[in-house]
Amino acid sequence: MIRRTHPFFPRALVIALVLVFITGCSMGNSKKDAASKADELTLMLDWYPNAVHSFLYVAEEKGIFAKHNLKVKLEMPSDTNDALKLAAAGKIDLALSYQPQVLLARAEGISVKAIASVVRHPLNHLMVLENSGITRPRELEGKTVGFSSIPLYEAMVKTMVKADGGDPGKVTLTDVGFSLIPALATKQTDAIMGGFVNHEKLLLEKEGHPVSAIDPTQYGVPDYSELVLLASDNTVTSKKDALTRLLAALQEAQKEVESNPGAALDILLKHEDQSSPLDKEIEEKSLELLLPLMTEKSAPFGAQDPASWEAVHRWLSENQLIPDSLQAKDAYTQL
Repeated sequence: MIRRTHPFFPRALVIALVLVFITGCSMGNSKKDAASKADELTLMLDWYPNAVHSFLYVAEEKGIFAKHNLKVKLEMPSDTNDALKLAAAGKIDLALSYQPQVLLARAEGISVKAIASVVRHPLNHLMVLENSGITRPRELEGKTVGFSSIPLYEAMVKTMVKADGGDPGKVTLTDVGFSLIPALATKQTDAIMGGFVNHEKLLLEKEGHPVSAIDPTQYGVPDYSELVLLASDNTVTSKKDALTRLLAALQEAQKEVESNPGAALDILLKHEDQSSPLDKEIEEKSLELLLPLMTEKSAPFGAQDPASWEAVHRWLSENQLIPDSLQAKDAYTQL
């Protein structure tokens, strides 16, 4: 009689071994599938897509997010204040916002913290028309400065004037909302605060209104990161591994932008908001201005400076915008 099994392996044992093998293969495949499943993150911009966001779209299009086992959904806010609030509420994972705003939010009990610095220095400068005769902050005495609805900008103007030996009480501050460009172009105001050197300044000059921009850090305002990437305290804790991989992906993407800015802008332009179409010439100039402010040789892209956080905290406290008891170290984390 021909035996169907090895004489030393009973039929039941053979069947059991086969089942173990099949089960092992199935579990192995399940583990492989689980390992290969990308972590999903939602990231909301601070504004409509523009040159400063190039690294995000490069990371998406060139598969850099996928390389780091991430699937990142980029969203636009309906209002510039939405991103931070939605991140705090856990509606999104990440948001682009502004370094001082993180401290102001925490002062209101909103638990968010920065995980990376995106633009390491202020883009918001005091702007005057070149032919205005105004060359420094103290010359704003008796003049009108328009600002965009944010108390922080009022404090910046007052600090700059005082640091330059002028009297802030002799400067008229008027809230012009988002009408910064027409306010200066039509001389409704003598200066504006709240406009960015990589946007409003470039647009004003293209419209035939040459502008002088006065850096606030030269007149008492601490050097701060204009743009930071933030998340809620809970997200930082629960998704730390994914956020660490995200930062690595963004560093890689930024290197791509630096090595080929033109190609990066071409990618960005594919994602422009059709309701606010981009001017390629403006975005090219903007990116050229931004790159040296986003990455420094002494620190990798995204690195945060504890000294900057302490200085911004101190300045906000001195201007009674946050309580002194608030801890600067709670507003950021180094992944």
